[in-house]
Amino acid sequence: MFLPEMILHCIRTLEQSGFEAYAVGGCVRDSLLGITPHDYDLCTNATPEETAGIFADHTLVRSGEKHGTIGVVINKQVVEITTFRTEGGYQDSRHPDWVRFVSNVEEDLARRDFTVNAMAYHPDKGYIDPFGGQEDLKNKILRTVGEPAARFSEDALRILRGVRFAVRFGLTPTDDTLQAMKTLAPTMDSLARERVFDELCKLLPLVTAKDLEIFRDILVQVVPPLAPCVGFLQHNPHHIYDVYGHTAKVVEAVSKDPVLRWAALLHDCGKPACFTLDEDGVGHFYGHAQISAQLANDYLLSMKSPTALREQVVFLITHHMDILEPDKKQIRRKMGAYTKEALLDLVLLQFADQGKPQEDSHLPAVMECMSQVLAEDACLTVKDLAIDGRDLLALGYSAGPDIGFCLHCLLERVQMEDLPNERQALLAAAQAFLTHPL
Repeated sequence: MFLPEMILHCIRTLEQSGFEAYAVGGCVRDSLLGITPHDYDLCTNATPEETAGIFADHTLVRSGEKHGTIGVVINKQVVEITTFRTEGGYQDSRHPDWVRFVSNVEEDLARRDFTVNAMAYHPDKGYIDPFGGQEDLKNKILRTVGEPAARFSEDALRILRGVRFAVRFGLTPTDDTLQAMKTLAPTMDSLARERVFDELCKLLPLVTAKDLEIFRDILVQVVPPLAPCVGFLQHNPHHIYDVYGHTAKVVEAVSKDPVLRWAALLHDCGKPACFTLDEDGVGHFYGHAQISAQLANDYLLSMKSPTALREQVVFLITHHMDILEPDKKQIRRKMGAYTKEALLDLVLLQFADQGKPQEDSHLPAVMECMSQVLAEDACLTVKDLAIDGRDLLALGYSAGPDIGFCLHCLLERVQMEDLPNERQALLAAAQAFLTHPL
């Protein structure tokens, strides 16, 4: 396993002071998988006070000291060095109730969640792997360290982390591990919403439709708007899956962009609430876009999602049933109203929602039309007009709302191709509007 010079420096420095030190956890796992680690954590039998003393000539980060961690700043990067420890439960679902320092690395590894994360490495001694993490990685198995229910009861977020590890690394949970994850999924209700949302944001770009089905019972626990969708048949010739199954397919079909993934996940969550069956036995979901958007908004608010992400997701869900036409006039107006980026995301969501390519789909033509509009450097907003408010003031307009109203009228005429976006033509139209207002 390759260790950067600064990590080797920390290990050697601790050893020269009479202590043990190892690289531990995710960096060991990633290296065994051929993935370059983003960061390296170290563990040692030195106490936090001893570690701080050994690295007293470095800048230290001591915010995690009471839990055994000292951050050592080297080359503007923080290396976290944690004392071998065991710990109690997580009543606040964030920090252990108690921490007890222990004398050897094996005891420290025994407190960790999964075998693939419970490995240490020393540049001379090699791998320390008391729970078979290397073998589990080789066999693509996700297994807890010790009894699954005990591990997940200590910190329920490990359930969602287990889903992420399984998806990211292509691991299959053992039967007892998966069963415990499903059985204890309701305990995730006690977790801080920010922790859950952060984990979901890491997970969503990774999942396939198959993943969403395998871990369905866990995911609906932390995304309640999806629960009514499970097994809800659509009774519609355009849909062969239940609402949840269709949702899973759409999530997989969009790009890994977080906004698109969240929009795909929640775009139809309002369907069960507005289902009707006509006299021919065909199911309809009138108004489901608006209901889904409201449910998504409420959920993302409860999860303390960033405002920008929430608003973009709600916008896409609100408009995902809009009928877009391959018409430049409409496309210009939509781009101006929504932004070109938002309109592109909307089309991509509609593509995914449509499922397999359909011969009568108009969306390819819409995309081509959008490309043409962008290539023409079209006038999409008031800022793109060849005149501005100062020009209207010079014509005799009074400062105030009349200027904005006139500019928007001119923009609409340009977008409808009734007026060229040329300075003299716009000035003439503005002068005529001033003389003969509508």
